[in-house]
Amino acid sequence: MLGKPNCNSINTGLVDTTSRSMSVSENNDVIVIKDLVKKYDDKVAVDGISFSVHDGELFGFLGPNGAGKTTTVRCISTLTNITSGQVLVNGIDIAKDQTEAKKYMGVIQQQISLDKDLTIRENMISHAMYHGMGKKEREERIAELSDYFGLGEYLDKPVDSLSGGWKKRAAIVCAMLHQPKVLFLDEPTTGLDINARRLLWDVVKRLNSTGTTIVLTTHYIEEAQVLCDRVGIIDHGKIIALDTPRELINRTGKMCVENMEGEKTVYRYFPHMADAQQYITDNHLEDAIMRRTSLEDVFVELTGKSVGDQR
Repeated sequence: MLGKPNCNSINTGLVDTTSRSMSVSENNDVIVIKDLVKKYDDKVAVDGISFSVHDGELFGFLGPNGAGKTTTVRCISTLTNITSGQVLVNGIDIAKDQTEAKKYMGVIQQQISLDKDLTIRENMISHAMYHGMGKKEREERIAELSDYFGLGEYLDKPVDSLSGGWKKRAAIVCAMLHQPKVLFLDEPTTGLDINARRLLWDVVKRLNSTGTTIVLTTHYIEEAQVLCDRVGIIDHGKIIALDTPRELINRTGKMCVENMEGEKTVYRYFPHMADAQQYITDNHLEDAIMRRTSLEDVFVELTGKSVGDQR
């Protein structure tokens, strides 16, 4: 199981957001996407989407399996070439200067990319050298981040000796060594039990609190609702809604009434509790359930499917 983070180093300056020579756009967007399209032969995986991510924001992509979440993140983070459109990261067009754009990114994919033949420390050294960090600098960063994430006692252990949660932490440290402005997390808690998942949430929130802009994809509704400042709901390669979790819920209706009609449960949404109660009374729904609307309700209303459904 994932242990608790070491909180003693929370003010260690994990990300120095003022030290970069490039500036974000005037409206404080560190990522700007315009008409992004990604095709695989005749299949359109991302269908002309446009959105932006604010500097210091924790932005989430929520969608059914195969909706285009991972492909979008792979395009933004330069892991996949785009078909058309424009992506700016910290003001840099990734199509024009991919190498420079990568300096501002840290990426953690669904499948942990640590080298199983190396120890955790050796993996960190390898990542640091890839980003051109000198010995003194990388040793200081490895010590700093390992202490922050409670990884010190595991540094000289083989990758496969760690649980999934600890491997995720080690992967985050590797991605953070060069102090990226933006950290991409593609379904970071997939495969973790609920306790490890929630402890990793703490890690993500702490990173964001230091100034790191975080973009994550998830198919866990609760994860998006707990972590994200804003959520983009994507389906069939298109963004069908984008706002704060609270505003998405308010737009659907703050209160939900669910009741059986024949063999089917029917869900109706109302702006206020009094409206929901009046509906129950007027329709004599003695067995109806009245509750607060959740982000899951929003998702199902917009997509007509649960998050785990296939595209």
